[in-house]
Amino acid sequence: MTLRAIIIGGGLAGGAAAARLAQLGQPPLLLEREAGAHDKICGEFLSVEAGRHLAGLGVDVARLGGARIDRVRLHAGRLTAEARLPFVATGVTRRALDALLLDHAAAAGADVQRGTSVRHLAGNRAVTSAGDTDPGPILLATGKHDLRGEARDPRGTIPGLIGFKQFFRATPALTARLAGAVEVTAFAGGYAGLQCVEAGRLNLCLLVDQARYKALGGSWPLLLAALLREPGLALLADAEPLLAKPLAIASVPYGYLATPGAGPYRLGDQAAVIPSFCGDGMAMALHGGRLAADMLASGADAATFQTRLRRDVARQVRLATRLQRVATHGLGRFALVAGLAAVPAALAALARWTRVEPQALARLGV
Repeated sequence: MTLRAIIIGGGLAGGAAAARLAQLGQPPLLLEREAGAHDKICGEFLSVEAGRHLAGLGVDVARLGGARIDRVRLHAGRLTAEARLPFVATGVTRRALDALLLDHAAAAGADVQRGTSVRHLAGNRAVTSAGDTDPGPILLATGKHDLRGEARDPRGTIPGLIGFKQFFRATPALTARLAGAVEVTAFAGGYAGLQCVEAGRLNLCLLVDQARYKALGGSWPLLLAALLREPGLALLADAEPLLAKPLAIASVPYGYLATPGAGPYRLGDQAAVIPSFCGDGMAMALHGGRLAADMLASGADAATFQTRLRRDVARQVRLATRLQRVATHGLGRFALVAGLAAVPAALAALARWTRVEPQALARLGV
């Protein structure tokens, strides 16, 4: 008898794995700690690769009314580099997208239990707020949050990063400037991404190292005031914030790659954490979810799956991590943006090199 898979986490990786397993006739149990739709600290750039994964699962993203994105701009002080992306992407909130994917997985037959938190693992069982689950293969998809006893190894990651996210109501000036574009502003100690999402809103998602945050006064209002002095973000001064306070998370392990071995199948940010500015974290999460479901259904163990997923995403994660180290420290950000402004084709090439490759998608039939 095939044991039912247990998926911990209802984000894109967990939702994709649940929907795919249900399609394959092995509907899993999915445990999501939040009772309803919620925002997450994440850029909300849905690449063409992510769109193909969702379409392959039968999810109609167009119904969410996301923003079209076909250009990228980088800012460092008054320097700007711009290029047309080699694909068309969509700006859509994780609140809307994750909820749509979970509903889709449930409709396909997955047992989706919202509002159930997992405390820890006991072998091949999950110990939850509602009791222990039946035994089964564990798929760990808890995003940037670690499950007790299952912490990620931070070696090789960029230490001391704090993430923030705030939504704004778009002003006419920002709507006009951001139409079709995603913008990334590199500043001393961090970077910020700004893009349109559905319903006339803007997503500001940023990272700053702890030392810089403390030097600015150690509070969101003071950090935001410093950001508004950056030319690439100055127009936000006239925009209305939509959250009473920003979402925040500490110790984001950018550059992390899971080491193949015994244990749960690790998906999404539990498998690989690529710097947000590259815009392919959502596609990698969906890719890992689909891959885990297919390999689990074929009888592959967790170590074999992890090896395969690492092969598909490791080069992109390492390249993006090296770029982040350059772009957020010293004069590197100015040199990088000046160089890309001189050779716009290089910016489009970087966008391609940090994505899930077409060959990896083809192996999954996506």
